[in-house]
Amino acid sequence: MRIALVAGEASGDTLGAALIDALRHRFPGAEFAGVAGPRMTAAGCTAWFHSEELGVMGLTEVLRHLPRLLRIRSQLQARILEWRPDVFIGVDFKEFNLGLARRLKKQGLRTVQYVSPQVWAWRPGRARTIGEAVDLILCLFPFEPEFYREYGVRATFVGHPLADQIPLDVDRAAARAELGLDASARVLAVLPGSRRGEVERLAEVFAGAAELLVARYPDLRVIAPMVTPALRDLFARHCARVAPRAAIRFLEGNSRQALVAADVALVASGTATLETALCKRPMVVAYRLGAITAFLLRNLGLVKVKYFSQPNLLANKPLVPEFFQEAASPQNLADAVARWLEHPAEVDELRREFTRIHENLRHGGAERAAAEIGELVSTWTAHASAPDTP
Repeated sequence: MRIALVAGEASGDTLGAALIDALRHRFPGAEFAGVAGPRMTAAGCTAWFHSEELGVMGLTEVLRHLPRLLRIRSQLQARILEWRPDVFIGVDFKEFNLGLARRLKKQGLRTVQYVSPQVWAWRPGRARTIGEAVDLILCLFPFEPEFYREYGVRATFVGHPLADQIPLDVDRAAARAELGLDASARVLAVLPGSRRGEVERLAEVFAGAAELLVARYPDLRVIAPMVTPALRDLFARHCARVAPRAAIRFLEGNSRQALVAADVALVASGTATLETALCKRPMVVAYRLGAITAFLLRNLGLVKVKYFSQPNLLANKPLVPEFFQEAASPQNLADAVARWLEHPAEVDELRREFTRIHENLRHGGAERAAAEIGELVSTWTAHASAPDTP
């Protein structure tokens, strides 16, 4: 069994690593190769390219990197076709993976998209074209398969692996002990993103919010788990200039441990918001894009949903405050964090909401995804090996 995978960012790397473990349990002799980050590499995936090479976001930002991305995709396509895997799995990173999957499918390979593109939020009509690119979509959220059924696309809810990995009741005391934080300390976790563009746009406002909060709460401890040393150094430069009093402590990875240890989190929109919810921590969410991208989103009516943070999307109501573009200012973020710190009854109600979300997303996760992929491959193999009927 040969399995090609492509993950383009830290969250995809985490999902891909869990999927590799589940697939290896089902197919002990399987080989894995493609585009991988450190977790997928540690799980046994040969990295032809590193995930960080693909980590860009936003419409105009992608355009700037388009020649390089197209060159990588062309090289990757040639290598995959030469290797002839039994299945290609795109892990999130929709724009890159769906284009690649379409080309591979035309060459006779089975293709899977793990993590549904949010076409229900942006361009619902694209669901049909996605079905032309992939044989199967593995959905992390329960409302997604029904949407695809309207367009005749095979899609299955497999649950979110994070919901299986994170216990329903997390141990804050243990997390604080491991991080050397006082059990009675007031702790803010700051997660400015897993991609360079995110950190560049949010670093100053996140650092500014931390500085305002430390001025308001002198005993506040601020921790910042960073995905890579390069992103840590980038954020640290902004913190040194904007937030000298905050004395932000940087962690190498350990985002989950930091979230469990925290009283509240300041988080860039993305999978980290779901991880924060599964850790049952109140949060404030921010999302900033390049000016041209933000203008297009606002003025061309491209966004079809009310919310952008995953907890609010899943609940279909504003569980946590979210701030977009210029509204994501240091003062607005600091005030929203302070509200969580000063209203414990609201935090208790939020934790109950987060527990309901957690229970709904526990559905087997990576193991169920591996089973669906195994069924796809075995069905195709059986069909391909069947003798022609005279």
